[in-house]
Amino acid sequence: MSLPHAILTALLEKPSSGLELTRRFDMSIGYFWSATHQQIYRELGKLEQAGFIRALPQDVPARGQKREYEVLAGGRAELASWVGRAEDPKPLRDAFALRLRAAAMVGTGELLGEVERHLSLHRGQLATYREIEQRDFGHLGAERRGGREERLQHLVLRAGIEMERFWVGWLEEAAVELRELDA
Repeated sequence: MSLPHAILTALLEKPSSGLELTRRFDMSIGYFWSATHQQIYRELGKLEQAGFIRALPQDVPARGQKREYEVLAGGRAELASWVGRAEDPKPLRDAFALRLRAAAMVGTGELLGEVERHLSLHRGQLATYREIEQRDFGHLGAERRGGREERLQHLVLRAGIEMERFWVGWLEEAAVELRELDA
């Protein structure tokens, strides 16, 4: 049920059209909760039907014109309720880790190349997150002063940075292990 909550969060940050939401998902929220354009549009309809959001009135209604949405009181209440709910951590389900485990039984094959490819992808994502951090939060400094919204957004970004640092370190270790095993 997190996609509707991700959309409510994005709309509270800034009323947006479906197209604008999909772009924002591609550039920020999607780093932590991905969704296809179709899923976003489908959820907008459900949220509107549930009375959580509404399309902003347009000066001149026109067919095919972008509809901008805003969150209503019921949507804000739903999001606040969801934020406070208890939820257990989800166990890690990673096909790549499973592939390494399977390699113990059937051999490593071309797995080193795949490890190196994943390593490159995670290094790239880490660089992207660090650029975003510098661009959007560099002014906060080590004291991390700022408003609630800014500090919590930065906290989420730092979680992404730490996750990518983990993957880079782990994949570097995996590459060393595979090289030694193949030698």
